[in-house]
Amino acid sequence: MQRVMVIDTRRCVGCEACVVACKTENDVPPGAYRDWVVQETRGELPHLSLLIRSERCNHCASAPCVSNCPTGASFHREDGTVQIDRDKCTGCRACMTACPYDARYVHPDGFVDKCTLCVHRLDAGSPTACEEVCPTSAILTGDLDDPSSLVAARLRAGDVSVVTQEAGTEPHVYYTH
Repeated sequence: MQRVMVIDTRRCVGCEACVVACKTENDVPPGAYRDWVVQETRGELPHLSLLIRSERCNHCASAPCVSNCPTGASFHREDGTVQIDRDKCTGCRACMTACPYDARYVHPDGFVDKCTLCVHRLDAGSPTACEEVCPTSAILTGDLDDPSSLVAARLRAGDVSVVTQEAGTEPHVYYTH
């Protein structure tokens, strides 16, 4: 199993319902975020376009946060997601420095935190909090190894990108255009 997320940038309207749902679901402290919305203007006048995308930890296959964590607190689960063992985390921030996506923050309780891809919900058969509340159904999670899954079908359809591909991290959050 390889859990991934596919976000359709043609559907995302930047409402930030995903951000609010994540903060509520995961009791994220004020001023911290596990996900956020980016708006990027592309092109030149008068031919401009606006790209809107919801970003978070990319649950990378070659995650520098995992390889740079001195305590083993950052790790890959069997489903390919990148997780943090709060009991092992010393808050040293080595993982934060290594992450090319700036997807982590220090929790007030002293450990580093980030998007977990709501594995507690996925393990129970429910969608992620952000997927569940997205009013345009722009967010989809699933098993990339299952060729009949919706995420596999969307990725096969093409016109897919990842953020910061040049980092070589093999991210598992994909964007369709």
